Amino acid sequence: MKTDEEEVRPPLVSIRGVPLIKYFAEMMEEVDGFQAHPDDLLISTYPKSGTTWVSEVIDLICKEGDPQKCREDPIYLRVPFLEFAAPGVPAGIELLKVLPPPRLIKTHLPVQLLPESFWEKKCKMIYVARNAKDVAVSYYYFYQMAKVHPEPGTWNEFLEKFMAGDVSFGSWYEHVKGWWDKRKEQRMLYLFYEDMKEDPQREIQKVIEFLGRTPDPHLVEKIAHLTSFKEMQQNKMANYTSIPTSIMDHTVSPFMRKGITGDWKNLFTVAQNEHFDEDYKRQMEGTTLKFRTEI
Repeated sequence: MKTDEEEVRPPLVSIRGVPLIKYFAEMMEEVDGFQAHPDDLLISTYPKSGTTWVSEVIDLICKEGDPQKCREDPIYLRVPFLEFAAPGVPAGIELLKVLPPPRLIKTHLPVQLLPESFWEKKCKMIYVARNAKDVAVSYYYFYQMAKVHPEPGTWNEFLEKFMAGDVSFGSWYEHVKGWWDKRKEQRMLYLFYEDMKEDPQREIQKVIEFLGRTPDPHLVEKIAHLTSFKEMQQNKMANYTSIPTSIMDHTVSPFMRKGITGDWKNLFTVAQNEHFDEDYKRQMEGTTLKFRTEI
């Protein structure tokens, strides 16, 4: 039996060159063999990029905007996290085994670690990308409160790790580019967090149309309201407060912290920003992928 001390903040484990949370890495052999169904919908993001937000949007679309149906279970039971595992919480793969298709499935895996069956079955996929600076800041606070991660160190130390891809799920740069390049050969909707903040109703309508449904303006408006940051922050079925504090300590930092674009300006120093911009230019060279760091 492991002690609590041994379970807290284990080092990351590399799977085919991608650092993963130890408990997630231990599940990867089983994850690799996961059999997707053609009707499954995969929701993919790099961490801290609007995953829970878009998951709640999609679940509400599937349930015709009925908030009561969406509040019967926490989001991690309604949209199981494929590679998730942690002490005292059901593993994502176990939840998916008992869910009949069509299933909503969440993942943070880069394209090279996604189970082959998703590509083979040509599943619909929705990817959400968020600008690197805001992701780095949000991830730093998340590392502090989510104890399955190693200690983040100082902000400057964490930022260097983020730029080097030495954080859970690896390089943000490779992640967003890998999924961007796959979008032409898959049934994929590639969304941007900043677009969702700028005009939620427009982006929700895109999702509805991608799912093959007729957009109803009243439904779009209702879902935009129910999935606003203020509403979701207070929604116990979406804000992860039902997760044990041994895994997520909301007294350190709430899971839903700010939900804004441009928060990086509150943490980056001028020197860090210049260093980051220079490195960003090098790592994103040659891609057509463009991000906004403010709206």
